[in-house]
Amino acid sequence: MHDLPITVAAQTLVLCAERALFDPARATLYIADAHFGKAATFRARGLPVPHGTTGATLARLDALIARHRPTHLAFLGDLLHAVEAQAANAQLRVWRARHPDLALTLIVGNHDRHAGMPDPSLGFALCEEPHRFGPFALCHHPQAVPDAYALAGHLHPSFVIRGRGDRARLPCFRFGATSAVLPAFGAFTGGLDGAAEDDAIYVCADDRVIAVPRHTATSRTLRRLG
Repeated sequence: MHDLPITVAAQTLVLCAERALFDPARATLYIADAHFGKAATFRARGLPVPHGTTGATLARLDALIARHRPTHLAFLGDLLHAVEAQAANAQLRVWRARHPDLALTLIVGNHDRHAGMPDPSLGFALCEEPHRFGPFALCHHPQAVPDAYALAGHLHPSFVIRGRGDRARLPCFRFGATSAVLPAFGAFTGGLDGAAEDDAIYVCADDRVIAVPRHTATSRTLRRLG
């Protein structure tokens, strides 16, 4: 994987191709919108969707942990998708047994309030937004927080790259002057286009994170993705 270091709020942060953000100074991995159990929720509601998405998402998380060796994982809301997703707690317990020393924080999001909190045995610290953490404010909903740079999720941001008759919608990070929005980490999640005029956009393309020229989606950019 080819991660991309950037500087935000005088801090070095690492954009990970797996759609997560690593903070070396605090040995913390930030993850937004895991939505564990979303596919199971859809199947329970009669929609024929693939099996195995929770396992695939946890495998990506394991790869991130192996590469960056965080001591703390901060989930920026929407850990579970819905009440039907509570069955995913069994897989989360197996995953947790592989990483018993990791500190886990959950910023409570809108889906968490409906799905229910994670199994207490997983050992999450539950926090309301905005939660101050060093120079950052950890949030689920994007917002301005006085005297802090906000890290949030909720929007599942994406960006459409166009060029020579081709187009690709890719998950992206959006960084503004006072806040950032992380891409959805979970498999089987949609994306929302759109960004503020001054946002810096970084797309996740296979095993790379690539900076997008602001407000453009040129054929040159598309060729770089190919």
